[in-house]
Amino acid sequence: MISCSTISNENKDDKSSNDKIDLLKETQQEIIYSEIKGTLNEIPPNGNYLFDVAFSEWNGKSLGEKVTVIIKNGSVKVIYTVGEGNLTAKIGEVLDQGIIFKHKSGVWIIGKDESDKSIEEIGGCTGGPTIIDFKNKKYWMC
Repeated sequence: MISCSTISNENKDDKSSNDKIDLLKETQQEIIYSEIKGTLNEIPPNGNYLFDVAFSEWNGKSLGEKVTVIIKNGSVKVIYTVGEGNLTAKIGEVLDQGIIFKHKSGVWIIGKDESDKSIEEIGGCTGGPTIIDFKNKKYWMC
């Protein structure tokens, strides 16, 4: 069990979209993390998981950064959890959220709609949907 800050959303603007970060209010709560069983790169069951941040510019190194990945019914929310100061985000901040899709390249992505499955540029520093690796428990960033 790991003790850390989690967040709850306070949406002051009903017109906000999923790609905007909602205003956050921190609450102290312990998170129980689930283990990913198996060796295949498949979507794990609903639950909270602790993933490393893999930086594309650093050949996948995490530099000590970790995120909480919350999976629920095919959707995902990624929250910055543990850091060494390598991100501009604050602990407890939502970094990404959306729907889990299998991209045409065969990797899992966090998308907004079905068209993201066939988009040309994904992950890393492209500005496209983010890559998430369930087998190696990595959330890819620039």
